[in-house]
Amino acid sequence: MTRDKIIAIGVVVLGGLGLLVYWQAKKDESIGAPPAIAKELPSISAPEDIDKISITSGDKPEVLLEKVIDPNPGDASADAGPPMMWVMTKPLKASVSQGTIKDIVMNLGQLKVESEIHLTLDDNVRKDKQLDAAHAVHVVAWRGSDKKLDELFGKSGPAGQLVMLASKPDQVWAAKDYKSYLYTKEPKDFRNKEILKFEDNTVSRVTLANSHGTFSFTKGDKWSATHGKKALAGFDEDKLKDMLRSWKGLSADDFGDGKTLTEVGLDKPEATVTFDLADGAGTYTVLVGGTATGTNRWVKRSTDDMIFQLASYTAEWVLTDGSKFLAPVDGGASDGGAKGKPGVVAGKKK
Repeated sequence: MTRDKIIAIGVVVLGGLGLLVYWQAKKDESIGAPPAIAKELPSISAPEDIDKISITSGDKPEVLLEKVIDPNPGDASADAGPPMMWVMTKPLKASVSQGTIKDIVMNLGQLKVESEIHLTLDDNVRKDKQLDAAHAVHVVAWRGSDKKLDELFGKSGPAGQLVMLASKPDQVWAAKDYKSYLYTKEPKDFRNKEILKFEDNTVSRVTLANSHGTFSFTKGDKWSATHGKKALAGFDEDKLKDMLRSWKGLSADDFGDGKTLTEVGLDKPEATVTFDLADGAGTYTVLVGGTATGTNRWVKRSTDDMIFQLASYTAEWVLTDGSKFLAPVDGGASDGGAKGKPGVVAGKKK
């Protein structure tokens, strides 16, 4: 066989193979190529009916939150079953902010895995990615005795929030919709910090007693004020309205857990303030004691012995000699934290 014939036969064979490849490609196109097998992504969300949550953020104490029957259900319908509320049982037993815990439950239900992150999880990598015990946020959730979620959250990056599942301890995933600020709080910041709550326009009378005497503010067509038995000279009702705005939704900075009333100066308070609401709708009394952290003050409600820390700028309203309630003098400012000429209390220069 000549060289030319061999070449010709080769060309024919190659052409035939090419034609077969073309026909097969067309066939695959018409029926659809077999799909690639995608790796199944794990579920990391929790159902909304969970009733216990454990949160350990790095080296902070474990916060254990549990849903219990509300002992003060209000007007809840009996047909809907017993009304429930969240409480803290670790690191101590305390009431919590119901809104904060509802936000956590909602967020746990929104979590999704975006992709797998390929990492060799030695000690250095775990530390760098904040997946070690000293830095990770460990969240566990139950419904009854059934554990619904057990996850470690680490560093956030371009791929998402790093997360490990207790059931897959050697795999790392990128999650979305994780809101770290809900879980990394100090234990005190899960708690209910409300001291007082009322509408400022419903207050009809304010009575304030401290080392400077007794101040009384009464609402008529306008607010009036007395110091002792005399009118408070220079009184500016807008200053009192400022005070009411500051106190109407009073929240604590911290708590005095384990402290006695004597330790914090509340056995003999430095000031007492009472707010009477119009039409007998209620009365709220707060006692102000000694200095707490920094310039904060220890306070308590008259109705119980729960001790709170109150920011100093709020407490100053009830420790005043009266000058915080006065109008500016001669174009200056009253002694409400601003500079200016002294005010006048009960007709006397201060």
